Amino acid sequence: MTLLNRYLLSHFLRILLLTLASFIGIYLLIDFFEKIGDFLDYQAGPSHYLSFVLNNIPVIITQVLPLAILMTVVLTLGSLSRTNELTAMRSCGLGLWRIIRILMLLAFFISTLQLIGNETLVPVSARNLNHLLNIELEGKAGQRLTQGKIWYRDKNRIVHIVLADPKQNSLQGITLFELSETSRLNRRLSAATATYRNNAWHAQALQLQVFDPHSGELTQSTRIAEQKLDLGRTPDDFQSTLSSNSEVSIQTLNRMINKLEAQGFDATRQRVDMHARIAAPFTCLVMAFLAVPFALQRGRGSSIAVGIGLSLSIGVIYFIAQSLVIAFGYSGALPPIIAAWSINLIFLLIGIWMLLNLRE
Repeated sequence: MTLLNRYLLSHFLRILLLTLASFIGIYLLIDFFEKIGDFLDYQAGPSHYLSFVLNNIPVIITQVLPLAILMTVVLTLGSLSRTNELTAMRSCGLGLWRIIRILMLLAFFISTLQLIGNETLVPVSARNLNHLLNIELEGKAGQRLTQGKIWYRDKNRIVHIVLADPKQNSLQGITLFELSETSRLNRRLSAATATYRNNAWHAQALQLQVFDPHSGELTQSTRIAEQKLDLGRTPDDFQSTLSSNSEVSIQTLNRMINKLEAQGFDATRQRVDMHARIAAPFTCLVMAFLAVPFALQRGRGSSIAVGIGLSLSIGVIYFIAQSLVIAFGYSGALPPIIAAWSINLIFLLIGIWMLLNLRE
């Protein structure tokens, strides 16, 4: 590694560590004060506070790392330009790409590390954090459910649900088994979908099967267009016990999608989340590239305050645009892969356009 590359890397890494530590500290502080009431109400011990911090850090890093990379590149190149070091490098015959190449390679390496972390460390941390907040502190049901494995008993009934989406107040693939006092099957009620409105579940396309309590033979089969269902649960109950997509690895999420689609259920939300999990780490590389023209446009007029403000503005715009496009993906208005990758591509093209129009 050349002396110039070592100098640029040391400069970049110092600012990155400071920026990342600042973001993590601010995020943890805000999140902690939002949940301090729960910790005090449920008399949390020191181990709970330590677990909250340790399991929160990997999740926070994946969320703030692109913004930290963006701000670091802006501040690194801005400071070099302000002190005329960048001018000196270019006067020695070094092209712009030769100067920023090591920073782009490092950003790509960080993106790869984040992708590995999203597959290994982050799901474990997310599960531990949700277990701490929902079960240990709030005392909610300790059973963790996954899509396709939602089984529970409600009085004399056994309920099976293939796919639950608490945020949309909807369920897919509902089956109720009503048992007699001797645990023999009396009725089997299956429904394709159910939505929660007016404090009740409304199921569509039901099929009711009645069995003889003595012989167990099918005696009646009826189709019903729509009917209220008493499932003994609300969407909030599923939200507190259902493992979210962030708690499983990308490979597990892909297997879940294939299984749901093979059974004829809509797995659009899961597919969007899977593609978004793959695309998110490469936002670091996009942000690093986008930061270059913004950092060099002001030349010697660059300042730390302007760099921080500019980075935060770009980050907010990116977050709003990404959230909007992901919502379109959830609704089916956009294909999942387009919803996950389009904003990265748009911001990359903006960076290329600005770089090509940058004065030498």
